[in-house]
Amino acid sequence: MAYLLLIVEPRGQRAERTLEEGQQLYAQMVRFSEGLKARGLLKAVESLQSDATGVRVSARGGKRKLLDGPFAETKEMVGGFFLIDNVSRKQAIEIAGECPAAEWATVEVREVGPCFTG
Repeated sequence: MAYLLLIVEPRGQRAERTLEEGQQLYAQMVRFSEGLKARGLLKAVESLQSDATGVRVSARGGKRKLLDGPFAETKEMVGGFFLIDNVSRKQAIEIAGECPAAEWATVEVREVGPCFTG
């Protein structure tokens, strides 16, 4: 099965770090992703910019609405993700616990699949 590990971090946390601290944490994440790749489990990985530069798009009744970030109604933001494959739910949870980001953020484990039940 494939699982998405979402890195959900507190808003503003990145701004509290020094450049050196941010670079050290990023290096830990790169080593973690390289380990997953070496094990043949990594399908994709990306770090995301702050939601301050993001935009939310909705369309209702033929009208499109845009909402520029940052999104004040949220206390957290998705900071990145790992897409892993060929693992069980138990393995995905174990891998999430090994992720360095679990020390400063929440790693949400989500199975990849259709958005309907049948």
